[in-house]
Amino acid sequence: MQSTVLAPFTARDGENLALYEWPLDAWAHEMGQYAPPPRAIVLLVHGLGEHASRYDHVAHQLMEWGFAVRAYDQRGHGESGGARGVLPNETALLDDLAEVVDDTRLRGMRLLEAAYADRRHSESQLQLPLILLGHSMGGLVVSRFVSLGIRPVEGLVMSSPALDPGLGLVQKLLLSFMPRLAPDLCVGNGLDAHYISHDEEVVRKYFADRQVHNKISPRLGKFIATAGPATVAAAAQWRTPTLLMYAGADRLVNPAGSRAFADNAANSPAVKSGTVTARCFDGLYHEIFNEVESEQVFDTLKSWLDARF
Repeated sequence: MQSTVLAPFTARDGENLALYEWPLDAWAHEMGQYAPPPRAIVLLVHGLGEHASRYDHVAHQLMEWGFAVRAYDQRGHGESGGARGVLPNETALLDDLAEVVDDTRLRGMRLLEAAYADRRHSESQLQLPLILLGHSMGGLVVSRFVSLGIRPVEGLVMSSPALDPGLGLVQKLLLSFMPRLAPDLCVGNGLDAHYISHDEEVVRKYFADRQVHNKISPRLGKFIATAGPATVAAAAQWRTPTLLMYAGADRLVNPAGSRAFADNAANSPAVKSGTVTARCFDGLYHEIFNEVESEQVFDTLKSWLDARF
């Protein structure tokens, strides 16, 4: 079954964000199965230039494992409002995530209220765990969100996060002044999407997808360039249970950023053992959930979720 497109979610600044939900009960009914209360709710956050519907297969796998799933198109992407690749301010993506998280918490309570409708329940029973799962720029957004403590979450999953965008000297120089001179001037993001996956059909569909774009503005570029190193540094004080999965042959973001995050967490006495689980998939390209060998990625995700939720 496809996702349900919810009514447009309006951010505080008036921008409409497309919000999606994969109803666990409807899926179970379609499969002829009983749907118990969800184990947790997973909020998917997509990457630069793409949109949430590209994660339909990930959502269905999570539902099969007993998780409720939500996602949204980040502003300037997919069905959401906003000029492609443009941000009104450098914290806009984090602010949007905070609002969607708040709404998702309420949705989780409603799901459990329905599940416990015929019995007495405590307030703690209505607190459905919330897990953020972000890919690429989405992985950067969710990890920066957690590092700043904007809202508490029970789990974090990063897929090939853009913790190190691999900027050259000229790009860094441009980002030192362009966000002030022309913050909304959009250019191509310079990423070669032929290397998102070894699966040629995935690549073909990506280029044929009319909702995919390659735009980026100086303000968005600055957010990515500054949030990545800040998040890597924050790993030394990490508290949230985290699964970090990244591609060893990534040509869109530098996997060194993920390695640095994992090393900072592993070598810090302030980080409890087991808080951060890191796995590098050697030979895989950027979109690990869309790779030919994605089974090992899903297996790693399932093992981590089963151990904690």
